[in-house]
Amino acid sequence: MNIAVFASGNGSNFAAIAEAIKKGEIKANLKALIVDKPKAYVISRAKEYNIPCYIVKLKDFNNKEEYEEKIVSILKPLNIDLICLAGYMKICGEVLLNNYPNKIINIHPALLPAFKGAHAILDAYNYGVKITGVTIHYVNNEIDGGKIIAQEAVTINDDEKIETLETRIHEVEHKLYVKTINKLLEDYNARIIKC
Repeated sequence: MNIAVFASGNGSNFAAIAEAIKKGEIKANLKALIVDKPKAYVISRAKEYNIPCYIVKLKDFNNKEEYEEKIVSILKPLNIDLICLAGYMKICGEVLLNNYPNKIINIHPALLPAFKGAHAILDAYNYGVKITGVTIHYVNNEIDGGKIIAQEAVTINDDEKIETLETRIHEVEHKLYVKTINKLLEDYNARIIKC
């Protein structure tokens, strides 16, 4: 199985996936990192793991379709079986969705369908909920709206600071993403064997 990760920022989930593959905890090949921000720290992480990194910026193209066609042209020769979004701050459009149906997953720092969007941890914290968490879901054309694959709850303590909550949620993300990718790969391999 060949995996590509898309990221826009720090890349801690990318590092968790790369480390799990290095240790043999995920039995797959991490073939590419796609990044849309040339100064993103995740690029340094890719160098540490010797993972090919492709910087593709939307502003370099006439429209989103051309941008995604470029990404697809990178991924197709690599025979990518699964795309893992890990802090990728772009909405996947029709070109990606049509080329990789049910093969793009995302990690979200809240218990969907609650607290969709880019500021889910802060939104949950400010709303005052006592339980939040992490969701992994398939990507469709609705923001954080695809079918849920896995979730894990995180309790918000009474006197908790946002910084400690963020740290605890990221710890859950790293473990749950690895576990879920493994499950998807096992299911995929089981389907191949049956054919």
